[in-house]
Amino acid sequence: MSNTPSISIAGRRIAVDTPPYIIAELSANHNGKLETALKIIEEAKKAGADAIKLQTYTADTITLDCDSEEFQIHGGLWDGKTLYQLYQEAHMPWAWHAPLFEYARKLGITIFSSPFDNTAVDLLEDLNAPAYKIASFEVVDLPLIKYVASTGKPMIISTGMADAEEIQEAIEAAREGGCKELAILHCVSGYPAPAEDYNLRTIPDMMQRFGLVTGLSDHTLDNTTAIASVVLGASIIEKHFTLDRSGGGPDDSFSLEPAELAALCRDSKTAWAALGQVDYGRKSSEQGNAQFRRSLYFVRDLKEGEIITADAVRSVRPGFGLPPKSLEMIIGRQVEKDIEANTATSLSFIKP
Repeated sequence: MSNTPSISIAGRRIAVDTPPYIIAELSANHNGKLETALKIIEEAKKAGADAIKLQTYTADTITLDCDSEEFQIHGGLWDGKTLYQLYQEAHMPWAWHAPLFEYARKLGITIFSSPFDNTAVDLLEDLNAPAYKIASFEVVDLPLIKYVASTGKPMIISTGMADAEEIQEAIEAAREGGCKELAILHCVSGYPAPAEDYNLRTIPDMMQRFGLVTGLSDHTLDNTTAIASVVLGASIIEKHFTLDRSGGGPDDSFSLEPAELAALCRDSKTAWAALGQVDYGRKSSEQGNAQFRRSLYFVRDLKEGEIITADAVRSVRPGFGLPPKSLEMIIGRQVEKDIEANTATSLSFIKP
């Protein structure tokens, strides 16, 4: 599949012909504790995830400290907060980035982040991040995309809320900025999002339309949608990950717990392996069972020269005789020699 779009992050090739790349999104699930963030990285590694992802912003780099109506959140998980209050609570302190990067590298799990402004990119460059993720809400921030592209690192862009034209603009900005390795994620920016909002048939359309490595950023509450996406060509799956869904943090309630992440890593690879290629041949696991197919057996004794009648032959299991389709050909023919009942039919027993 030499013309298959592919990218490579920290030496791991990502494409439809490799097992899906699983990203555990730490997001705000540290709930203000560095120890929790470290533990989440450890559990993501144990579960078999390929990467752990952070979000790099402060309340000041992502919004304004303003409580006018436009900055208030109404409804949903974060009802009653201002944007500034939400991001103040949810953000990952910048001082934590170095120890988190160091710990992930010690454990052997890839770590990168979503930057939300240029200063975040600069911080991540200092830590030698191997890739960048653009969050759905930032897909329209073309100057940010260009700045990230200028690092020359692989980039993954989430496309929640973006229409086809906006996705195209983001791709062009990445290319203009110098990005060589680009992937896009189909995403629904509801928290949580119902499976029926996902319209996964969009994934093969995106692959065809944009010609890029394509994946899924999944905010549903279980793994079904993510595993189904693999069958439609998703090469990357990103899921929010927490130690405890009832932890009370801003993103806990729609995140996977460790056992669920382990199941996703296992089951998405099984789904990918099951796809294989078009093959009508007999499979290795079937070889031994071919003998139990049906074939034609003589079911009564016959003397040499006797004519084979319909009551002398039956289609039964096992499969050592002539195939059932030979029935009409042998009825009315003579046998070459004496035959006992329950003998498999063979052309050698029949006069030419």
